[in-house]
Amino acid sequence: MTTQSIICTQGLNLYYGEMRALKDITMSVSDRKVTALIGPSGCGKSTLIRCFNRMNDLVDACRIEGSVDFHGKNIYGNGTDPVEIRRRIGMVFQKPNPFPKSIYENVAYGPRVHGITERARLDRIVEESLRKAALWDEVKERLSHSAMSLSGGQQQRLCIARTLAVEPEVILMDEPCSALDPIATAKIEALIGELKQQYCVIIVTHNMQQASRVSDHCGFMYLGEMVEFGETAQIFESPTEELTENYITGRFG
Repeated sequence: MTTQSIICTQGLNLYYGEMRALKDITMSVSDRKVTALIGPSGCGKSTLIRCFNRMNDLVDACRIEGSVDFHGKNIYGNGTDPVEIRRRIGMVFQKPNPFPKSIYENVAYGPRVHGITERARLDRIVEESLRKAALWDEVKERLSHSAMSLSGGQQQRLCIARTLAVEPEVILMDEPCSALDPIATAKIEALIGELKQQYCVIIVTHNMQQASRVSDHCGFMYLGEMVEFGETAQIFESPTEELTENYITGRFG
């Protein structure tokens, strides 16, 4: 079975005022695969994935040139609804950010916003989302409890469940394990492997071992440029660019 591209960028440039933060990014992201973005701090990784669901729209003085195609349609074109884009391309942030509500209401929030009010349907969405996030068995007896009572790793999986509840096609993860201990990190990594059976997953990580473990494709970024992009095994075992090799071998960064 051939893997189709779901997100493609062409000549993508992003400016914060006069500063050019992304430089001519052209890449293609495959569906039902995990794509990792690596590179030193400040190289543009998080900025790039925020282009994929138009979260940079919320930043003052931000300007974008080039295109980001989702299913072949430029999401920055006229008539595109950013709210709908953010539903279909969900985001999980670096630090868990559960709402100060119950576990149940955290997951049900998105479906409610999108007009689902029937309790039986909400119950089904909440259970399915928590199961997909590998959290259901841990919380099913305390859905009415505050989400703030969960551990950090559980809170991050709850945020993943909250993202899944609105039926996205792509899940963006911006360093989802950086605030977690090794045990919680292992659970999130295992979950990423399961999620790619149904979703396109794009992860930003500083942890090169994590990138090599969980991703199918990998992009190395430096100073706003995509230095090299390809299959993860090739990037880590035989990179074509000297800069990539220097970063992976720890000579800088």
